[in-house]
Amino acid sequence: MEKTVFEKSRPGRLGVMPPESDCPEANIAELIPEDMRRGEAPPLPELSECDVMRHFVNLSQKNYSVDTHFYPLGSCTMKYNPRRNEKAASLPGFTDIHPLSEDKDAQGSLEVMHELQNALAEITGMDAISLQPAAGAHGEVTSLFTVSRYFHDLGEDRNIIIVPDSSHGTNPASAALAGFKVVTIPSDADGSVDLKALKEAVNEHTACLMLTNPSTLGLFEAHISEICRIIHEAGALMYYDGANMNALMGIARPGDMGFDLVHINLHKTFSTPHGGGGPGSGPVGAKGRLAAYLPGPRAVKAEDGSYRLQRAEKTIGRVKMFWGNFLVIVKALAYIRTLGGAGLKRASQAAVMAANYMRVRLKEAYHLPYDRMCMHEFVLSADRLKKEKHIHALDVAKGLLDRGFHAPTIYFPLIVEEALMIEPTETESLETMDAFIEAMLDIAENESSESLAKAPETLPVTRLDETKAARKPVLQWPQ
Repeated sequence: MEKTVFEKSRPGRLGVMPPESDCPEANIAELIPEDMRRGEAPPLPELSECDVMRHFVNLSQKNYSVDTHFYPLGSCTMKYNPRRNEKAASLPGFTDIHPLSEDKDAQGSLEVMHELQNALAEITGMDAISLQPAAGAHGEVTSLFTVSRYFHDLGEDRNIIIVPDSSHGTNPASAALAGFKVVTIPSDADGSVDLKALKEAVNEHTACLMLTNPSTLGLFEAHISEICRIIHEAGALMYYDGANMNALMGIARPGDMGFDLVHINLHKTFSTPHGGGGPGSGPVGAKGRLAAYLPGPRAVKAEDGSYRLQRAEKTIGRVKMFWGNFLVIVKALAYIRTLGGAGLKRASQAAVMAANYMRVRLKEAYHLPYDRMCMHEFVLSADRLKKEKHIHALDVAKGLLDRGFHAPTIYFPLIVEEALMIEPTETESLETMDAFIEAMLDIAENESSESLAKAPETLPVTRLDETKAARKPVLQWPQ
């Protein structure tokens, strides 16, 4: 167990030797009112520079990261980010440029934006792309603001958004934030959208259907053409949640399926790991007349070959200051240019193959609610273990931590009891996947609820009260 810096502190030990203050005491008294001045020095830890450095390096080595561990987090696509992408994003021409630079002084950066817009339009089958949104949920709500403005201009009263019960939780939240009413429709027995329920839900007030394809169950929507027909014949729009685009790069395009709007998670599919809550980027694409409403300005290329920023004709306005999370944009373009179209396709094929390999090897030990060919991820259930051995999905997750693996996503999607959502991605080796599979099998076959009750036991922090930790976290070291 690593001691805290307060426990390591020794009176009088110095890490730095600042120069003597050259500010007269009288001036301090004049500048800082007495009631805002300390009566005594704060109780800060006293350590040498060497002690401080070793303390934080030791702590960093206890962290999970995509550089040190396998992250099987379903729906998150936590794949390794090639270092060449990081090197590209760290070039001084990108890191030192000011966001308020004149177009003529930012030609390289504008070219990067323009190239990425074109690449993402080609990958998704959209007519135009905005790079402004800072994350996936931000892209969702941006798309729905676009939908709202579009129907307002048409003079149509459409205030209902339809979402499947397997959707990301941000879908209904984004719809509500954009001022829409949310109608949820169920999945059918094979995990697809229930077409009968969809037909009953659609009416003249329907604005849009939000759909993830492949779904959060890791399954490709077999009836996508029929779904698009139902929605479009009702005069509504199709929105594509691009969180699972890692399964489709170079293979299938949302625009070809019939979607009108799409967001893409650059921080998932295009290799910027997003552990710790950032950084992210959620560009939005649109087809046809909707392109005129995208937030901007966007990068355009003039006839003389130069680049400039230009607002769309009916833009909903900015959704973020400046032009999005720019260095994530640089990394995404580096990733796309490195792999090329054929490489992107191979990456998705490898991701799908890896998920199906793990699915088949684990489906006997765990319940597989939807026993179909999956895409880049799949959902198991610990419901049999719960019934037979009182082992919950949370216990499986904690047991994996003791075996050196980050836990998969658990209890999502909500329609699967005791869900374990696993996504290996294309960057993991066969040996890594086999080791994870063996750990999962070991837990299912050899552990009991009693043996897992205190897991994890090998980490600095052991089993917590999950609810209390979320609601009443202790954030201060008690002096």
